[in-house]
Amino acid sequence: MPHALEVHADGTTSFVSANGIDAWHRLGTVTRDALTAEEALSLSYLAGWNVRKLGDVSATEITADGTTRVEMPGQFATVRTNPKTGGTEYLGSVGSVYEPVQNEEHCEMLNLLVDESGAHFETAGSLHGGKNVFVTMKLPMGVQIGGFDRHDLYIAGLNSHDGKSAFRVLATPTRVVCANTQAMAERDAQASYSIRHTKSAKGKIAEARKALDIMFAYVESFEREAEKLINESMTLGEFEKVCEQIWPMDEPNPGKRKIDNHRKRLNSLRNIYLNDPTQTAIQGTRWGAYNAVTRYLDHVAPAGKNPVRAAEMRAVRAVTSSSDSNKAKQRAYELLALAA
Repeated sequence: MPHALEVHADGTTSFVSANGIDAWHRLGTVTRDALTAEEALSLSYLAGWNVRKLGDVSATEITADGTTRVEMPGQFATVRTNPKTGGTEYLGSVGSVYEPVQNEEHCEMLNLLVDESGAHFETAGSLHGGKNVFVTMKLPMGVQIGGFDRHDLYIAGLNSHDGKSAFRVLATPTRVVCANTQAMAERDAQASYSIRHTKSAKGKIAEARKALDIMFAYVESFEREAEKLINESMTLGEFEKVCEQIWPMDEPNPGKRKIDNHRKRLNSLRNIYLNDPTQTAIQGTRWGAYNAVTRYLDHVAPAGKNPVRAAEMRAVRAVTSSSDSNKAKQRAYELLALAA
């Protein structure tokens, strides 16, 4: 499975990261300074797409009797101007009420959300050949769990140009390179705000300031839940039992390869929990256990023999909310939160 970031024919990647902090997939452009909206768009090749709808969509059926063209009333194709070649490219199929939100409007909306907060653009990029776009901004305030484990705060704006999802704004304490919903979100709260791609979407942009209220409520929830975990101790044996529940050996007669992989995974998790530098201040707590699981999934879990491609694969897992990786993170949180 290739990485999801868009790589152009000349080898460049539609991704930019600010402040000299590289993404672990090692792709795209890294700057030494904070990004403006214009820089984020330019350096990630998101500017000037001119996403638009084309009518007269049809499908072709090929049978033994020949070829038949089938008209699709009310259906439109979304296309863009490729930022490198200038050619027109297909993105998706949408209905008559769908209205594109340009990448420039995407950044403008985030500016409106945080125009008085001192935030700056942190990452931006294109996924799946331009079908999806993400832009994140880092907020000046952060949270410290237990008074020492600091987490920065971000707003992530996620847009689709293929008609499959609304324009969304997510609040997250994790620096992301795409749509990564944080497993630490309070179970009964929403840390996102959506705007439909309709003719009224631009008018609703001001309304999206409600997303800031959602974000601050989410941050309070994140701090509260994380504090519970950091104040609860956990032995190595208890941690291993949680890992066995996340990755159960539930086959009656597993083969040697499966047994070996299971043992290697547990050894890696145990090593992170006991020896990784990121565990220094939180070792022996449920918060440390949760972070050990996420670190394993994001940076250690097997993903092929080529180290560069393995890093890319892990990045895709981390930024895909429906991936097995994120399901494992959610399961870890649920198990660790039970007694916290």
